[in-house]
Amino acid sequence: MHLREPRCYIASFNRPNLTYRIVPKSAPYEQLLAFIRSRPNDSGIVYCASRKSTDSLARNLNEDGISAKPYHAGLTTGERTKHQESFLRDDVRVITATIAFGMGINKPNVRFVVHYDLPKNLESYYQETGRAGRDGLPGECVLLFSASDVAKQLHFIDEKSEKEARIARAQLQQMVHYAETRECRRATLLEYFGETFSQVPCDGCDNCLQPRETFDGTVHAQKFLSCVYRIHARQGFGFGLNHVVDILRGADTETIRQRRHYDLSTYGIGRDLKRDAWQAIGRELSRLGFIECAPGRFATLTLTPAGREVLRSRTPITLTKQIDIAAQKEKPRAGAIECDELLFEQLRALRRKLADERDVPAYVIFSDVSLREMARNYPTTAREFRRIPGVGEQKLKDFARPFLSEIKKYLATNPRRTFSDDSGSLFRQRRAHLNDSEAETLRRFQRGESVDEIARARGFVHSTIYGHLAAAIECSKLAERTRFFTPTQEKEIAAAFRQVSDGKLVDVSALLGNKYDVGLLRIFRAFAARTRGAAVSQPPQSA
Repeated sequence: MHLREPRCYIASFNRPNLTYRIVPKSAPYEQLLAFIRSRPNDSGIVYCASRKSTDSLARNLNEDGISAKPYHAGLTTGERTKHQESFLRDDVRVITATIAFGMGINKPNVRFVVHYDLPKNLESYYQETGRAGRDGLPGECVLLFSASDVAKQLHFIDEKSEKEARIARAQLQQMVHYAETRECRRATLLEYFGETFSQVPCDGCDNCLQPRETFDGTVHAQKFLSCVYRIHARQGFGFGLNHVVDILRGADTETIRQRRHYDLSTYGIGRDLKRDAWQAIGRELSRLGFIECAPGRFATLTLTPAGREVLRSRTPITLTKQIDIAAQKEKPRAGAIECDELLFEQLRALRRKLADERDVPAYVIFSDVSLREMARNYPTTAREFRRIPGVGEQKLKDFARPFLSEIKKYLATNPRRTFSDDSGSLFRQRRAHLNDSEAETLRRFQRGESVDEIARARGFVHSTIYGHLAAAIECSKLAERTRFFTPTQEKEIAAAFRQVSDGKLVDVSALLGNKYDVGLLRIFRAFAARTRGAAVSQPPQSA
């Protein structure tokens, strides 16, 4: 493109409205069924490792009363299109899919993504979980994890070329580290993509919501490290994780008999723990830097200098207890909008009816965000309805009558509920961080550059710069009102806002004779919202 000294901006990988959880896979179908049944009105995607799994899961879910369709490359193009359309229209609640599903999917109200099997790498995991909560409302991301899934992946990796296997094994190790870490999962995920996340606890992952317990694992660590050491001393080379675990548990395998490893002093000293517990200990010791996987095809284990020192000095080692299957504590996610849930469900049913009549996906009528705001604010007039996010002039014309009628009908037999200001309504949401581009604009503005100077220097239109500065105000990083308005101007603008009930900026600008840039009015609105923490239609009288 022949760009000279271009500026590159990278958006954050963080999805604050998503909650990440790892659940030990014990009875996976029963776990999945219970999870979906606990969310009777939510739609979601279940990712599986094989086509066979997607077909059997969809069949079983339908038999248990949950509408589901499979999606994978083995279906015909017509079948895939039909299943995807059913999902988009909310005719089907659940799609069971391989990684073939989702690249072009545009369904904003996917409320959950479940990984029934372990993804091959964190890139795939991030991309697939990212299909939840695209409307900004909370989304749940659950991974069913077991050591057997790791072994299955390793089996497939062993069939690759040495170069491919080395890369795949490293990716899998990162994926397993994410699944087994006791640190904040959000921070771990973002760190993998080169982003630092310092707001720990994040209140959006199982480890932060319910920190995992630790225990004195010195004896277990000594047993494991000693076994690795003695195998290497006997053979002159190491063996893989599973063989070490077999020796500790006193297994009778062909390799143990051939190598006479039943003669090792560590043979059978770990019968008190189950196989998957020893595997988890081995992986944690690897994460702690006490053992390492030797490069090559067979991923053999060797002690690191730190591991040899621990073995020699008997340094106390703290290990992590395996995850309990018990339910995790819940906290509202970013983007959650508290509302009248009964009314919300009635509005969803109305949306579905209107969508079917028009032969379009439900979200084309209104998003879940719009419906939840309706069920929170109970609009009963066209003017009030116009203030709902997502209601423009055309949707006001097309849909005000049926939705207002439904709300009035509901209020005839049900009382209005009130909700706290901090419960998540979009009218009250505030940003916490600036992206790189917004931060650059703020730095220039604080150095004394005008909006016009910044726009010319950065090659942006004025409205973009005003948007950056409004974001800085929302983040409480900019408080210099006098750089924008005089007290007289503030009074004039405030009076105009009071006369425009929905606070629409173009209407406010027209009322003021278009003497103020719409971007400048956006700045005023940001200051008003921050000062009062209330609706924009009631801005402060003066600075």
